Amino acid sequence: MSYFDAASAAPLHPVARQALLASLDEGWADPSRLYREGRRARLLLDAAREAGAEAVGCRPDELVFTPSGTRAVHTGVEGALTGRRRSGRHLIVSAVEHSSVLHSAEVFESAGGTVTRVPVSRTGAVTPEAYRAALRPDTALACLQSANHEVGTVQPVAEVAAVCREAGVPLLVDAAQSVGWGPVEGDWSVLTASAHKWGGPPGVGLLAVRKGVRFALQGPADERESGRAAGFENIPAVVAAVASLRAVRAEATEEAVRLRELTERIRERVPDLVPDVEVVGDPDRRLPGIVTFSCLYVDGETLLHELDRSGFSVSSGSSCTSSTLTPSHVLKAMGVLSEGNVRVSLPPGTPAEEIDRFLSALPGAVAAVREKLGAPSPRTAAGEGVLVVDALGKRCPIPVIELAKVIGEVPVGGTVRVLADDEAARLDIPAWCEMRGQEYVGEEPAEGGRAYLVRRLS
Repeated sequence: MSYFDAASAAPLHPVARQALLASLDEGWADPSRLYREGRRARLLLDAAREAGAEAVGCRPDELVFTPSGTRAVHTGVEGALTGRRRSGRHLIVSAVEHSSVLHSAEVFESAGGTVTRVPVSRTGAVTPEAYRAALRPDTALACLQSANHEVGTVQPVAEVAAVCREAGVPLLVDAAQSVGWGPVEGDWSVLTASAHKWGGPPGVGLLAVRKGVRFALQGPADERESGRAAGFENIPAVVAAVASLRAVRAEATEEAVRLRELTERIRERVPDLVPDVEVVGDPDRRLPGIVTFSCLYVDGETLLHELDRSGFSVSSGSSCTSSTLTPSHVLKAMGVLSEGNVRVSLPPGTPAEEIDRFLSALPGAVAAVREKLGAPSPRTAAGEGVLVVDALGKRCPIPVIELAKVIGEVPVGGTVRVLADDEAARLDIPAWCEMRGQEYVGEEPAEGGRAYLVRRLS
């Protein structure tokens, strides 16, 4: 089995396993106690904090360990907003942030705050100018991921941090996907990360708050971790997390070159092997191990099952999963195809032979799914007529499949009117038009859903 979902959780690094087992015997006691066992535990915790701070790029007294990366985000956003409540009640986030950031923004908004969601390009990147335009006199905090978790696009954090610093606004950086590859550049104010993203044990998050940032938390105070992470410290897990971070950093330069070559092979080969595929994300400014593509006329969940049966564990940002019937918020913000989406995220050490095996299996898996769904043959069109496609009650990718079947039956210049009530159609039909060289005219209300108008150009 080939595990290609490291962006969700990387396999436990061998160094993390060794450190975890070794520290179980020494790090079980209360580090706040003065007896021998407590002092040993405190030494381990302090050493981990110093090493973690060095890796992150902050002072040891600026770094605390939280029960998860999500908790680090929630605490960081809440603490910065509460600490600067006198400055205003305005928050800035990018449209492609991790759900933990967006959920924090929703809570803030429901409590009376205002949130600006900065748009991104089709590659998933923000611009410093967009953040500058979003800043207001009452802005309390801005948030920006260091790199996107679904498509791997690296964000201009240093430039955005400079814009925010000029305006006197702190910037919180979610560095979960990138910190294993190197420190986050720029004058950021708050940083969060999660150990299971770089091969550490799950259940350990990092929260760095630089000196001078106004930071306050509501609710009961706790004497541990500077009052920013309540509860008894999981010292063995913390030690393992920092040990693995140092280990992957030591390997990062060489491994980044190798994984980038492998993902570049996928980016180049997939469009040649599989018809009607859109590779998404920035081709250059991206993390080394992530490549994402979307396939027309494919149910994302079914494709993942086909690949799983072929021995490949991948993930999907497709709208077609059992847990949701709405498109991925990242792909939606980018304005790219969401159906049949596959994210390949390679863990360090992935052999090149596994990539070759994946590329051999992918065309058959996609073809099998398309055949099951009755998808049209690639790039065929003929006939005349003007048609209405009733896809009400049908889920992604059926509305697009029905559109593709009839587009050749209308004359050049003719229009197809697709009726659909699946939210994914709002994204996938325009994306299909761009991929197939047809004109997306727009949408309008229709009984039971929306009508999407497509004009045939060729």
